[in-house]
Amino acid sequence: MFRIKRNPRSQSTGMPVHDRPEHAGIDDWSWIKGRRYGTLIVDLERRQVAGVLPERSAESTAQWLSEHPEVEVVSRDRCGVYAQGARRGAPQARQVADRFHLLQNLRERIEEQLSRGGTAEAPASREADAESGLGAPVVACSPRGEPDLAVHRHLVKQARRDMRQTLFDRVRSLRDGGSSLIDIMRETGLNWRTVGRWTRLATLPTRRIMTPKTSSPAYCQEYLARRWAEGCKVGRRLLPEIQRLGYTGSFSNQESLPMQWRAVGHAHLAPTSAPADRSPVATDPRTGHLISPIIAAVLCMKPRPMLTPRQVTKVQAMKDASPDFVAMRAFAMRFRGIMRSGDTDKLTTWIDDVLGSGIYAMQRFGKSLRQDLDAVRNAMTEPWSNGQAEGQINRLKTPKRAMYGRAGVELLRARMLPLQQPTSHTV
Repeated sequence: MFRIKRNPRSQSTGMPVHDRPEHAGIDDWSWIKGRRYGTLIVDLERRQVAGVLPERSAESTAQWLSEHPEVEVVSRDRCGVYAQGARRGAPQARQVADRFHLLQNLRERIEEQLSRGGTAEAPASREADAESGLGAPVVACSPRGEPDLAVHRHLVKQARRDMRQTLFDRVRSLRDGGSSLIDIMRETGLNWRTVGRWTRLATLPTRRIMTPKTSSPAYCQEYLARRWAEGCKVGRRLLPEIQRLGYTGSFSNQESLPMQWRAVGHAHLAPTSAPADRSPVATDPRTGHLISPIIAAVLCMKPRPMLTPRQVTKVQAMKDASPDFVAMRAFAMRFRGIMRSGDTDKLTTWIDDVLGSGIYAMQRFGKSLRQDLDAVRNAMTEPWSNGQAEGQINRLKTPKRAMYGRAGVELLRARMLPLQQPTSHTV
């Protein structure tokens, strides 16, 4: 006869081990992408799933955490829902922001800024310090003030339209000059379908827009535009009117259209020309292809030792074309250095420099860090991250898809949660 040893944590209460996580990672997964989401909670210490919730909400997360008062650390992404749920359900726990998502959010903000094509005056003499991430901070002081969010989004859309028009004009000029389709593909970097379609057109076609949902203000855009032209600009009066037309969204969502119209002067009806402070579009010196904002943002986040010779030329081309790129690369290198060193004192200085830079997208990122400062600091000092939660979500997708989307939450729990072993066994 022998006796299996029990885990000391389960001896006092008799609860299974996976029911008592001390370090929890929380992330969402999609029932239907873009519509409905659930929540997965992982025991980071034991690398096991601790909970599967059918919805993504602060209330359900707080309820689960309140039932597990032993949780000491909550690792999460930048989602505000889980931050609120952790504060309500586990006020004793330390919240840790995911390091991968911090860097990803910074890259997305850089991409937004490069998409709008704004400029900033960055001191060229500090480029060497920007590459190494050392020395005095590079602060780009733009002559423009901080624009409104609606103006920022309008400039991004306008810049993307202008870049697409530039590519179309280049394709047409090459075709008129006698170049073959293959030569145009090599010259512009576009795929053969786009080149073939554009060479048959005289003007650039407008992008196809999906039919708006009833929860989108675009569903009633024509009515809102007519009422706006009549002088009715009070959102509270317009909301009941469009609800009678079938609008099911919220008031704050409905206000997004009037907010844009106030900021850019009804730009949705009469698109304005490109701003005067727009930077020239950067091109790859080796191929002559336009450098997309996505590629530029990725290169902006890469330290110089990690760049290939071809990427170095692209980075230099972006520096020559956009002073904003110089300043944002300096900020990105400093942020990576702070993340690696774990020096939280430098983080506060970095946020202050970003907020005073005059670069709108970077200022937005700095404000979001300041709102979640404790979790960001913990991310630099705590060893926990949310990578395990991402991996467990990939596991969850297998039974969900094997059931052709019909797997309920009980089945997913049965498949994902570990088997509850008895606390003792005698033979």
